[in-house]
Amino acid sequence: MVSRINKDEISDRLWLLITALLMMFPLLAYPQSDKKFIRQGNQEYNKDKYADSEISYRKAVDKNKESADAIFNTGDALYKQQKYEDAGKQFIQTIDMNEDKLKKAGSLYNLGNSLIKANKVQESIEAYKGSLKLNPRNNQAKYNLAYAQDLLQQQQQQQQKNDQDKQDQNKDQQDKQDQKKEDQNKDKQDQQQNGKEEDKQQQQQESISKEDAERILNALANDEKNVQEKVKLAKAQKEKVRTEKNW
Repeated sequence: MVSRINKDEISDRLWLLITALLMMFPLLAYPQSDKKFIRQGNQEYNKDKYADSEISYRKAVDKNKESADAIFNTGDALYKQQKYEDAGKQFIQTIDMNEDKLKKAGSLYNLGNSLIKANKVQESIEAYKGSLKLNPRNNQAKYNLAYAQDLLQQQQQQQQKNDQDKQDQNKDQQDKQDQKKEDQNKDKQDQQQNGKEEDKQQQQQESISKEDAERILNALANDEKNVQEKVKLAKAQKEKVRTEKNW
């Protein structure tokens, strides 16, 4: 006997099918919407409209937070706008999101490029090494690694030269300060010595002055004595003349 399906059963099954399709529709539309913005961003990127492509990629991320491709492409758009640190943040985010080794290697490679542009050479070397571990055939990563290592060596040598120049400059300044201090001490000693010489000369002058004064006094006393003697002699001669005249 053939079983029959009544109208109520058909209605229930149809309703369940429609409900299931309605529940699946957002899931189907969700990835399509982020892919749409990624395609739009790619078109803008290829036309060198990097700011516009960044906006489209970010819209794709808004639609699907787990879209590693949208985040990676956002990093590329930022890199082209010379926003290297912001680009690096996007590539770091995609490293753990990508399970595929080649995509993970690509994120590390682009991270290395962003870091070296941001003058973080040591960090870029580590990123290139990580990329080559996952993809040893990436010759561009090998070249960039060698370039970064050479650049780091140049920076270190320049830093050593700058440090040495700074030390020499500090030594010259210290030598000048020491020489200035030595000159000041010498000037002070000379001033003290000159002061002593002046005091000695003054003492000598005072001593000479006293001796001269004594000589002058003695001379005056002698002169006065001589005058008195001459006066007495003159008186004596006058009296003698007078005596003779009286005779």
